[in-house]
Amino acid sequence: MKTKKISLIFQWILIGFMVLVACFPLYLVVINAFKTHAAIVENPLSFPVDIYWENFAKAWRTGSFGTGFLNSIRLTVVTTLIVLIASVPAGYVLGMKKFKGMRAVQVYFLMAMTVPVQLFLFPLYATLSRLGLIGNIYAVCFIIAAMNLPLAVMLMRTFFMKVPVQLEESARLDGANTMQMLRYVVIPVVRPGLITVSVLTVLNSWNEYLISTTFLQGQENFTVMLGYLALNGGSVTFDQGMKMAGALMIIGPVLVFFLALQQHFVDGLTNGAVKE
Repeated sequence: MKTKKISLIFQWILIGFMVLVACFPLYLVVINAFKTHAAIVENPLSFPVDIYWENFAKAWRTGSFGTGFLNSIRLTVVTTLIVLIASVPAGYVLGMKKFKGMRAVQVYFLMAMTVPVQLFLFPLYATLSRLGLIGNIYAVCFIIAAMNLPLAVMLMRTFFMKVPVQLEESARLDGANTMQMLRYVVIPVVRPGLITVSVLTVLNSWNEYLISTTFLQGQENFTVMLGYLALNGGSVTFDQGMKMAGALMIIGPVLVFFLALQQHFVDGLTNGAVKE
């Protein structure tokens, strides 16, 4: 019992340390977003004495966050819809059907998750340039969706594997076709999987930088992440308070979205962890 108690105490100490390490950067962003540049340089760890709201106004103007937020929302929503529309039928087939070559398809998706996107930047750029799609947000949506699809398909497959075959058989006996059976019978059962895939795709799309900075040319097409680069001012000395305020504005929507769906996300990951 004593050994078990010591082990439990050690686990909580380790968890507390990991939480501290994870939350410390966010703490610095929050407290420094309301301080002047001089106050941050003087002591970046101190709480703000006077709330300096001008940081947010300057960050919004300098980074063109109005346009950036609209473009990021468009990019995130469209990408998530593409991933869901493609991963649901693919996961259904891989999880509930048996066909020749199924194992090879599964291996393909698993291998696709390990291939770095940097290998495809040059051919993708050449293709989009020939098609005149450089700077097109919706073309970038398909690229980011393709990056997220392998994981999404494999996740949805695990959820479909847990759906009782009797549900599909009953729907077939009642005269439902494949689309009706998916919409009214199977998809409501795998709702946690849809939420899990949506959360992962939203986070990856909102925070995406490499693809956006490569293919979204023209300031009118910049996402909020690209607009954030303008806060550097092109010089060595820049306003740290403005940078922290801009970072807080970018983090805020994603943090609220994740906290709102946190329970569903964790339950989805747990329910989707099935053993073949």
